[in-house]
Amino acid sequence: ASWRGTPVAVKRILPSLSDDRLVIQDFRHEVNLLVKLRHPNIVQFLGAVTDKKPLMLITEYLKGGDLHQYLKEKGSLTASTAVSFALDIARNVLLVNSSADHLKVGDFGLSKLIKVQNCHDVYKMTGETGSYRYMAPEVFKHRKYDKKVDVFSFAMILYEMLEGEPPFSNYEPYEAAKNVAAGHRPPFRSKSYLPELRDLTDKCWAADMNQRPSFLDILKWLEKM
Repeated sequence: ASWRGTPVAVKRILPSLSDDRLVIQDFRHEVNLLVKLRHPNIVQFLGAVTDKKPLMLITEYLKGGDLHQYLKEKGSLTASTAVSFALDIARNVLLVNSSADHLKVGDFGLSKLIKVQNCHDVYKMTGETGSYRYMAPEVFKHRKYDKKVDVFSFAMILYEMLEGEPPFSNYEPYEAAKNVAAGHRPPFRSKSYLPELRDLTDKCWAADMNQRPSFLDILKWLEKM
């Protein structure tokens, strides 16, 4: 899509959810949040359709695509590049889009509600807190959870950056989440997995969410690498 001659990304609420009062409430909350945010590592908000269907969110278009597509094309990252990307994620937390040399946060919770127009990769979302492939075990088990679910997802993304493939890539997403909930973790194979990165990954995907570090601690460890 384009706006005033400039390429833009357009996300819209799924038709099946467009009459859901809570979904609309969350969407408008998201818009109000994005209006206030301006940061180099946050996708720039350009506008929204909030008073008629389909509800839409318009942001800057990142020609580099998202991290998943980047890894699909480039393969596994070197340790130094993975640390650089991980620093961006730790600083800005979660749903990321790849630009030229750093990562940008491109979503603040709407990923479970929306789809991107002209997107080739559609991820099955749970309607709760994200993709099965990166889901914390407590979420899969429908137990109480807090912001440490993001730390778990961070570990899975770090694994994918260094291994060049999603965790448990030989499983369907739901089965992968089920495997993780049973206590299993994907094996380390890449030589890029420095002992420090492996230790950090182990800490971040701990089964007990109370044993996972905060993003502040993660940031401190990454900055020392």
